[in-house]
Amino acid sequence: MPADHNFPTDRTKLARLLFPAGVPMLWSPTLVFYDEAGRIDRDRQLAHLAFMAPHVKGYLVPGSTGDAWEMDDAEALTALEVAIPFAVQHGLDLLVGVLRPTTDAMHALIDKVLHYLCRRAGTHSVADAFAASHVRGLTIAAPTTDTPLSQDAIGAALAPVFELGLPIALYQLPQVTGNTMTPELVAGLAERFPNLLLFKDSSGRDEVALSGRMPAGVTLLRGAEGDYAQWSKAHGGVYDGFLLSSANAFPAQLATVLEHLQHGRIAEAERCSAAISAAVADAFAAVVEVRQGNAFTNANKALAHIMAYGRDALEAPPPRLYAGGHLPHSTLKTVMESLTRNGLLPGRGYLENRG
Repeated sequence: MPADHNFPTDRTKLARLLFPAGVPMLWSPTLVFYDEAGRIDRDRQLAHLAFMAPHVKGYLVPGSTGDAWEMDDAEALTALEVAIPFAVQHGLDLLVGVLRPTTDAMHALIDKVLHYLCRRAGTHSVADAFAASHVRGLTIAAPTTDTPLSQDAIGAALAPVFELGLPIALYQLPQVTGNTMTPELVAGLAERFPNLLLFKDSSGRDEVALSGRMPAGVTLLRGAEGDYAQWSKAHGGVYDGFLLSSANAFPAQLATVLEHLQHGRIAEAERCSAAISAAVADAFAAVVEVRQGNAFTNANKALAHIMAYGRDALEAPPPRLYAGGHLPHSTLKTVMESLTRNGLLPGRGYLENRG
């Protein structure tokens, strides 16, 4: 693992170095698209990023929505390799998903990521390699266990990763890991490790943000879906921004919610938020019976398929899931009906609008 990272050890200086224009308010854990052989479909992937990029300025690659937990290390690096040139070209920020079940597995993937980034940039300086690829940090979560760990055990598992001194985004995802980090643990890690820059909570319980315990300078991002307007600090909520799987389908609409809030247009923000919330809830309900993948991936792959093909989505080949299956036609039909009902169905999809 390259030892020379050259990152500041002060949180404020580190954040200014990585995010000179400020941390984006809206992030997406981008979906990953596959061809029928199971390889990442680069053209489809880039078209999807181009759909989001005008509105979403930060990306987690790969995240849970992008099959990070199922991918092996080589596949995770391939997903990153596809995203980096696009991010550099369009001035986007990247977080690298190091979503692995154990400390050793996290270290192994981090080692590969650092070597890849340094080799790509032609440097031994990790900070320079991050800058060259628009990578702003690594995203880690609590270890994955069948039986929940104690808070001390979770902290002990995460500490060696923080001790590397690399910029870190910490991810609360008990739906996958089986472990919930308490406000006391997360705040304690933030006090101990100034390289903890962002905290994302997809639990739906929001205990860390609501606790008010987090030190200044840690950006709080909500990952749970629904009621977007009420959770933003611009509307009296507790989150600085959002890292949402639904940004794969509703990049413009979610950006509009935030824009309305910033300009005090509360009623407009709440109306837009309600429509997105309803469509997302319907999509998650529609994929309950899908046995492959996870709900975040499947719901948003259904939504994004319809955004890509518009009114012709049911005639297009259904999207492939990581494990090799496809979303059922009935699921796509249900999601399309919801989008129509909520006024969110595009007349033409973003793939149809190319060229």
